[in-house]
Amino acid sequence: MNQVTAFSGRLAAPHLDRLRAAQPLVHCLTNSVVTAFNANALLAVGAAPAMVVAPEEAGPFAAIAGALLVNVGTLTAEQASAMRVAVASARQAGTPWTLDPVAVGVLAWRTAFCHELLAQRPRAIRGNASEIMALAGVAAGGRGVDSLVGSEAALAAARQLAEASGAVVAVTGATDFITDGRQTLAIAGGDARLQQVTGTGCSLSALVAAFTACVPDGVQAAATACALMKLAGETAARTSQGPGSFAVALVDALANLRGDDLAARWP
Repeated sequence: MNQVTAFSGRLAAPHLDRLRAAQPLVHCLTNSVVTAFNANALLAVGAAPAMVVAPEEAGPFAAIAGALLVNVGTLTAEQASAMRVAVASARQAGTPWTLDPVAVGVLAWRTAFCHELLAQRPRAIRGNASEIMALAGVAAGGRGVDSLVGSEAALAAARQLAEASGAVVAVTGATDFITDGRQTLAIAGGDARLQQVTGTGCSLSALVAAFTACVPDGVQAAATACALMKLAGETAARTSQGPGSFAVALVDALANLRGDDLAARWP
């Protein structure tokens, strides 16, 4: 039986410090709504974002990047072509890539496309409960980008998806679960205001990609990213007055948090 283990900030602390030292180049093929926010989140943690979107350039660039993010939030035919080229190039170069299956299960074309990409062996998959359940083939999907169920309901689907795809799967919610099908970590915390700002989930997926560039253990990479976003949300909530100031405070928190802060929050 796959047991759920509580996340250890003490074990994760060196991963955040390693990311800041490595400053990995993260190639983001992401949705048009959140491009700037994703870039700012990556810059805040010390990574170097690049939004190279042309199909003619996506392949060569994915080969030299430290990690690749594929986010299907505003998927177009041209973007799908760029994603196919980038993923193929990343695989050939050994570049880890992360899939964010935004609204999968809701619309047929993106759902089929995400299943096509699954065959290309992502290093990590990050989504909400409805997205993970739909990608695993056990539910139809949520309401657009919003999940209709809690993360606990998707844990079995996350494990199934991890075993089938070979990816580490992070299903996020009030409690995040990160699993490779054998081991599972749970991270409670965060703040409800993370759901009131566009781009926080997409930025989390970008952070997952960044950590895969410098942390060989995929479960630890994804879990550290999830914990960092939760703690940044908690930190931002203490000083913000609403969603606008929360967004700014969140980026500030991502920039200021260190490994010792993760160790203190989750001993």
